[in-house]
Parts: sequence; C-alpha cells; structure tokens
Amino acid sequence: MKAVAAVKQRPTIRHINSGTAIAGLLVLLAVIGCRSHVIKVNVVNSSTEKISNVIIDYPGATFGISSLAPGKTFQYAIKPNDAGPLKIQFANARGADHSSPGPTVHKNDEGSIEIRLTQDAAISEAKLLAPQ
Repeated sequence: MKAVAAVKQRPTIRHINSGTAIAGLLVLLAVIGCRSHVIKVNVVNSSTEKISNVIIDYPGATFGISSLAPGKTFQYAIKPNDAGPLKIQFANARGADHSSPGPTVHKNDEGSIEIRLTQDAAISEAKLLAPQ
C-alpha cells in the first residue's frame, strides 16, 4: 500500500484593475449619496359614490385620475421643483366640480400627503420633512 502525500494548494490571488475598482467605488458612492426627495400622495375616495376628473396640481407638474371608485385609493409620487400649495380639483357623482387648496410643498420635501375626497370636499393631511 502506497502512502498518498497531501498536496496543499496555494490560494489564488486575483488582481483587480484599479480603473475598475475606482469606477465601482464611484457608482457605489453615487447610489448611496444620491437620494430622490419625493412626496407620496394617496388620494382616497371616502364617499359612497364615484369621484371623477381628479386633478392634483403642484409646483412644476400635474397628475390626474379619470375616476376613483368608492373606498378606493390612488397612489402617486411627486417631486415639487418649487414652493407652493397643491390645488385639488374633482367632479362628484352628480357632475358638480369642486376645487380645494391643499398643503404647501417645497422643493426637496419628502414624506406623504393623504387627500380624502367626499362628494363635496377634499380634506388633506400632510406629513412632510423639510429639506436639510
């Protein structure tokens, strides 16, 4: 019977190209350092009838919802590029148009706004963090 000698393998050392390492580090720093400041808006139909033609106007843009069934919620993220109040418009089930001011938002604000629509009014609650 022959004795088998144990053979030790040397660990393999890989060299990373310095350009690749620097590029990877820059991408990592960009991902960590850059954060988008957005406000999550929830539009809730708290009535027992359909709401339609919902328009939410905020500094720099607008979004709309063609109709919102009773009890349903529509979610949207906004990124204001200036300071100013939201302007909320909608039509109730009878076709009557309503307009209501919303909370004031600022550039780089983040947080959430909940807009509860009834057949006659829009009630807003904002939980916003100011830019630092």
